[in-house]
Amino acid sequence: MSINKKSYDYGAAKSSIREIAAYGAARKAEVGAENVYDFSLGNPSIPAPDAVRASIARSLELPPTQLHSYTPAAGLPAAREAVAASLNRRFGTSYGPGDLYLTCGAAASLSICFHALANAGDEVIVIAPYFPEYRVWIETAGAACIEVMADANTFQIDNAAVAAAITPKTKAVVINSPNNPVGSVYSEENLKALADVLREREEALGTNIYLIADEPYREITYGDVVPWVPAIYDRTIVCYSYSKSLSLPGERIGWVLVPPTNPEHDMLVLAIAGAGRKLGFVCAPAIFQRVIADCVDEPSDVEAYARNRVALTEGLGKLGYEYIEPQGAFYLWVKALEPDANAFFEKCKALDLLPVPSDSFGCPGWVRIGYCVSYETIVNSMPAWAKLKAQYE
Repeated sequence: MSINKKSYDYGAAKSSIREIAAYGAARKAEVGAENVYDFSLGNPSIPAPDAVRASIARSLELPPTQLHSYTPAAGLPAAREAVAASLNRRFGTSYGPGDLYLTCGAAASLSICFHALANAGDEVIVIAPYFPEYRVWIETAGAACIEVMADANTFQIDNAAVAAAITPKTKAVVINSPNNPVGSVYSEENLKALADVLREREEALGTNIYLIADEPYREITYGDVVPWVPAIYDRTIVCYSYSKSLSLPGERIGWVLVPPTNPEHDMLVLAIAGAGRKLGFVCAPAIFQRVIADCVDEPSDVEAYARNRVALTEGLGKLGYEYIEPQGAFYLWVKALEPDANAFFEKCKALDLLPVPSDSFGCPGWVRIGYCVSYETIVNSMPAWAKLKAQYE
């Protein structure tokens, strides 16, 4: 084969989420957008704050050669200083700009981390259900993706299962809280128990195990507090994106934080920079680095998501659907009405309901409904959900 087979395989397999979204777009053109209930993509329906527009306008006043020029590979010092100062205010820490590497969104942040940490043959544990691209990024870094199911009832981390899955090859555990696709927020008690497991296994095996906290939904919660993971486990790296908090998914801006409490801090900072260089993820979009410097403390508007959450859970609850009450993010994890989630999805699709079947998240028997859509979409979809339920009665 004259091309890279692994790359070909990833391209041929595609993302089920994006495949469903593409189908939804085509179907809307065919029958009208108001007749298609597309819950596939985690694409925020809330506009970016006015402060974002104001920041872009200020940037456009800069001389063009300054506005569009390269920034340092790790990002503008002012932007990294602003992020560090914000984290320090919120979590009582003492981070500096040298602890941060600005990236092209969470995908780049996580890819950089996996390449910074993993050697060929290493293993990275993910808590299922999990965002499916984790597997792609982990395998691309030469490691094996090891799935560990969350607790089947609470969807908190099953720490006994994590302990059983750790081997001498385990390099890292990835956690995502609030979680995509379930909406769970891992409790402080749950995370402390995980930290105890990791420390015990490190000591028993004589290895270092890193905890990668993927946190693009940190600001989107409904009353629950999201614990700050570096305060619980020293060997933590945090990945973040402004795609959800500032409704900027298409602008690809985020960061990697290596807290100075991490025992390998200095080596990790260089490894993160080296992985960014290796992958070509240097110099994140310059205008949006400046936006972050200006808008780092801009509050997230979750009111519309909270309203949608109530409308969706109450509507489906009245129809008899089972689901996990989401504590954060903007997804509802709904039990499929038959064991085969893909077969259930096909019945959804026939009614122009487009959730995402759970197999792609490493967990059978559920669907993910993204409620970051218009309120009208949720309300208008209820008759179709009722028709679907009637097919199983």
